[in-house]
Amino acid sequence: MEKILDRFLRYVAVDTQSNEESPSQPSEAKELDLLRMLRDELVALGVEATLDEYGYVMATIPSNIGKKVPAVGFIAHVDTAPDASGKDVKPQIIEKYDGGCIDLKGVPGLQLNPEEFPEMLHYVGQTLITTDGTTLLGADDKAGVAEIMNAVQYIVEHPEFKHGEIKVGFTPDEEIGRGVVKFDVKRFGADYAYTMDGGEIGELEFENFNAASAKIHVQGRNVHPGSAKNKMKNAILIGQEFQSLLPVAQRPEYTEGYEGFCHLISFKGTVEEADFAYIIRDHDRAKFEQKKAFIHQCAAFINAKYGEGTLTAEVKDQYYNMREQVEPHYHIVEKAVKAMEMAGIKPKIQPIRGGTDGANLSFKGLPCPNIFAGGLNFHGKMEFVPLQSIEKASEVILNLITLFAE
Repeated sequence: MEKILDRFLRYVAVDTQSNEESPSQPSEAKELDLLRMLRDELVALGVEATLDEYGYVMATIPSNIGKKVPAVGFIAHVDTAPDASGKDVKPQIIEKYDGGCIDLKGVPGLQLNPEEFPEMLHYVGQTLITTDGTTLLGADDKAGVAEIMNAVQYIVEHPEFKHGEIKVGFTPDEEIGRGVVKFDVKRFGADYAYTMDGGEIGELEFENFNAASAKIHVQGRNVHPGSAKNKMKNAILIGQEFQSLLPVAQRPEYTEGYEGFCHLISFKGTVEEADFAYIIRDHDRAKFEQKKAFIHQCAAFINAKYGEGTLTAEVKDQYYNMREQVEPHYHIVEKAVKAMEMAGIKPKIQPIRGGTDGANLSFKGLPCPNIFAGGLNFHGKMEFVPLQSIEKASEVILNLITLFAE
């Protein structure tokens, strides 16, 4: 078998950064480079696999047992976040990590410091894979891709391994919230599935944020500053006033656990017009609806003060909390717990302060909890992943397949 480390390094070498400004799917054609590679690798292993027009790779491994058991799927996304470049990734391999600072050699003076990231100390003695400081790493979610492919190769090369029907799915554009918009659950054919898209080892999640986006446009009025009195409307300042109406305590830097937030993620503007973009998150559906309503209330206040049409607010739902869809099938969570325990891992069931493809898939009728992929500090140059966590995640996949076969 190809070593899982070599497989992972091959995958992160492919630039697959998605683009939220693009209307196409996949949002960037370069995502197809890895998706084609994965389809071809599956076919080379003797697995029936397809790649459709929307960038979904779907594959099936037929059952080799004589009884009917649920078909179980494993899903990961190939795209990397728009937050940092995924081009020309140069991983660093730190064997037998000693607990000290790790120099990210592509940027002089930049370090992964355990005083800033104390979770590094959980992995002393292990092999860490880091960035060189110039890009993100891409363990989100190419670690998940490697874990699934490693399990597939094991199954193919060990015909004595007993299993029911197995489904494999790879998706584009998860990082921009469009990962499974056109995913055909019926064609995929799984009864239950798991996304391999969580963080550090042991994470198991079947709750996530309800999520929405808000786009705020401010139409100002530019007048020469020498004669602006009682005439000028500065769109930048009006936008800042709108921002000041939102509760400070509900910014992400002040929240944790089940606490929701309203997060300003971008701003661009002039005196004449300005645009602000927000993401809105809450695990509680009622509080989620309140946050969205408050955005509109603030917009109404601004328009009452500066004139109707000064500020427009476009709020769109993105995904919902999967708990209500997964909980009626709680045995799939219990199987994941047992699969981790079989691998010597202590499960950590916790809510996701984010979302996964599994949330939308659950609402499409495919209950889909999220399992750790092993990485930490996703979406930036401080990202790293312990090799042993990747190996254990692949072992958990095989354990789950065994449990479903029983």
